[in-house]
Amino acid sequence: MNIIRIALLSLLLPVAALAQPIKAVFHIDDPSQARFALYMAQDHLKLKPDMQITLVAYAAGVDFLLKGETDRDGDAYAPDVAALMKQGVQFRFCAATLRFRELEESQVLTGVTFVPSGTMEILRLQAEEGFVYIKP
Repeated sequence: MNIIRIALLSLLLPVAALAQPIKAVFHIDDPSQARFALYMAQDHLKLKPDMQITLVAYAAGVDFLLKGETDRDGDAYAPDVAALMKQGVQFRFCAATLRFRELEESQVLTGVTFVPSGTMEILRLQAEEGFVYIKP
């Protein structure tokens, strides 16, 4: 009887693991990736509304998080970023990039969180919080 229970439990464990929300970190270090990353986040949330998504930007990848920035078609990023924030998506901005590029925090969209290092934040989310890595 115990062997049957153990066998049944071993079959259920993977199902239990799937019941947890998926957590994904999107790595943005190039401004050409930003629009696609925003579309991906929107699509992922349509498929899995409880998914936890964090976009981490550093180097030139931070540009889409600056006030007034637009994509190559002239469409502003801010409305899409704000809409995703309302759905729980988090945006993290590398403070080292802020200093290196001599930017001011006031230039960054409201609601964006600053982290000491973008690359370290990506590593931390994967190692400590179980996020899966996505490079758009």
